[in-house]
Amino acid sequence: MIEQYFTLTPHQAQQFAALGVLYPEWNEKINLISRKDIANLEEHHLLHSLGIAKIVRFKPGTTILDVGTGGGFPGIPLAIIFPECHFTLIDSIGKKIRVAQDIAQRIGLTNVTCIQERVEDEKGKFQFIVSRAVMPLPDLVKLVRKNISHEQHNALPNGLIVLKGGELQAEIRPFHNIVEVTDLSTVFSTEWFKEKRVIYLPL
Repeated sequence: MIEQYFTLTPHQAQQFAALGVLYPEWNEKINLISRKDIANLEEHHLLHSLGIAKIVRFKPGTTILDVGTGGGFPGIPLAIIFPECHFTLIDSIGKKIRVAQDIAQRIGLTNVTCIQERVEDEKGKFQFIVSRAVMPLPDLVKLVRKNISHEQHNALPNGLIVLKGGELQAEIRPFHNIVEVTDLSTVFSTEWFKEKRVIYLPL
């Protein structure tokens, strides 16, 4: 499914194939993904994470912070697609971060750092912050504004890129004049993406 939408090197294809084995293995031990949903890993988790790669092609050297990564979404799929960028994955739950760390190591991702911490405690500066529906947008903006670097590196100005579904009007209202919303149904053809969106907010 991923290769329908992305041109992968043989190495990247192997890495994605390995995720198809490693996540179900880990999911037996730690409930990262609901038991019913693990069968849809590729579409609901890997391809969904890569929705971000359809709105921005991160240039080599770009630094990205993944807030509330859980077992590594969207950070790990993005790190495979952008091997010359650096991804810092944070989550306050230690066992989830251990899974992300183990999976990144086992598929040979050298561009990923996994840290157990709350976003409030992260001091680093990054060109982009990515996240998958961790909290309402205004709350997230308050927490991550301090982490946005002033050093511009990409065609898209530095900012926050989040994956969300459902009704978003209230969340995006405070930013209505600058926010950009992309419907993933225009990017990926399967029914599941009908109400899924990528929200980009320059910060």
